[in-house]
Amino acid sequence: MAISIKSPREIELMRESCKILAKVHDELGKAIKPGMSTLDVDKLGEKLIRDAGCIPNFLNYNGFPASICVSVNEEVVHGIPSKNRILKEGDIVSLDAGLIYKGYHSDAARTYAVGKVSKECEDLMRITKESFFEGIKYAKAGNHLYDISNAIDAYVSQYGYGIVRELVGHGIGTHLHEDPQIPNFAQPRKGPKLVPGMTLAVEPMINMGRADVEWLDDDWTVVAEDGLPSAHYENTILITEGEPEILTLL
Repeated sequence: MAISIKSPREIELMRESCKILAKVHDELGKAIKPGMSTLDVDKLGEKLIRDAGCIPNFLNYNGFPASICVSVNEEVVHGIPSKNRILKEGDIVSLDAGLIYKGYHSDAARTYAVGKVSKECEDLMRITKESFFEGIKYAKAGNHLYDISNAIDAYVSQYGYGIVRELVGHGIGTHLHEDPQIPNFAQPRKGPKLVPGMTLAVEPMINMGRADVEWLDDDWTVVAEDGLPSAHYENTILITEGEPEILTLL
């Protein structure tokens, strides 16, 4: 496993890439409302990325046909935007987005409420987000990668939610997906030691019900098998000599 360690110059480029993406997510979050189509969300996201002088890194990645993954309710990730999929009051929608700035990738996901949602959905979104922050408490030089995985699992499992196992976080840099893979569930091994200069995309994907998922016929959209809602929260982080730096937060 070859984990790339970023130079100070590369870290600056990653910071800028991630800062732009954080602004894109902020704008998308403000725009989400009942009556929008998921294609409207994608078009707005692509415009924001290109207006910032960047390239959407998801567009045509392994054939993905859009700039933003827009996943509604039981869709876990990789939802393909459509003019026919209309967001309605009470939905939750996960937006996974990334961009390329001067050759460097950023990646982040958020799950948003569409209007007023149920307490159950509010709790799911909150705990998914909180599990990310529980995980990165361990994202420090000298710790091991799977300390992050174990902390996410320990936090989520107490609520009885299902932690998706087929999809994991990843390293990121000059490629969208780099080593290492970062599971969100407990690991028996320690994994690689964390060192300053690593840039990682940590992304819990949490189902309200069981962990089991399946792929739809489009070969992209991953859904919770039991049809219950799913939430996703992701940031690109930098391992430093001290606390991790969350690059995709404003």
